[in-house]
Amino acid sequence: MELFDSPLLQLSDAELDWYPHWLSADCADQWLARLQAETPWQQPQVFLHGKHYPVPRLLAWYGDAEASYRYSGLNHQPLPWTPLLAQIRARVQEAVGQPLNGVLLNYYRDGNDSMGWHSDDEPELGHNPLIASLNLGGTRRFDLRRKGQSRIEHSLELGHGALLVMRGATQHHWQHQVAKTAKPVAPRLNLTFRLIRTQS
Repeated sequence: MELFDSPLLQLSDAELDWYPHWLSADCADQWLARLQAETPWQQPQVFLHGKHYPVPRLLAWYGDAEASYRYSGLNHQPLPWTPLLAQIRARVQEAVGQPLNGVLLNYYRDGNDSMGWHSDDEPELGHNPLIASLNLGGTRRFDLRRKGQSRIEHSLELGHGALLVMRGATQHHWQHQVAKTAKPVAPRLNLTFRLIRTQS
């Protein structure tokens, strides 16, 4: 595992900014509690190898009216921004210096909930997408590997109030995952803000 004190995480062929304590604990606590209570969580199914499987987490997609988003064979129409999510978006946009018109909320209830290996490289995200990932709640390990490789090259422990920003050519060369874990972990809520550039 490689962790750096600088906000900039030095990986070749990638541009990553990591802020382990981007939010104060009090603010992170408030946002987590409200989002847990207010979000209309869904658990859609994906069709793999001739069978339907529920995704191993709960999710919700919010955004501007035109920000529909298709991934994993699912087409997500955006829910309208809530006052809280609009406030969070404004803070994140200020931090990253770019407009963002959609956010995917993933809720990991325990260590059995996970996100498999993938890159955020859907066409509607543009050539070099910026993904701003805000973590609330329990700490989970975030793994990175080069595309075409099976070995984990880097891992980060994303804790309560941490912000990870992936930009530039990152999605061309790297994949990431949040693996299942047998360790006791608190529920985790992850908000990934992005800019949808074209209709899906």
